[in-house]
Amino acid sequence: MIVEQRDYHIHTGKLKEVVGLYEHEGIAIQREHLGELLGWYTTDVGALSTVVSMWAYADYADRETRRVALGADPRWHEFLPKLLPLIHTQQNRILVPTSFSPAR
Repeated sequence: MIVEQRDYHIHTGKLKEVVGLYEHEGIAIQREHLGELLGWYTTDVGALSTVVSMWAYADYADRETRRVALGADPRWHEFLPKLLPLIHTQQNRILVPTSFSPAR
């Protein structure tokens, strides 16, 4: 299993709008294609106006297949123009579990 962590820094004052937009439109599309959502978080301390999403995949091939399917969905392309202007920066990480990480 691998975990993709995506950190989105949202333009100041727009965090509530992003969370609402995702809750009502975006997350259903992603869940349909990406599979196992581990969590979708906002920050309370540290870098504020940040959203962290974490998705689990069987491996890199599973992630690639699922991301391609998401990218081919016309609903996702209709959603992105609503979201992208609200995002300041994005950072992605692929997390690989250690031998002693708890099994899912």
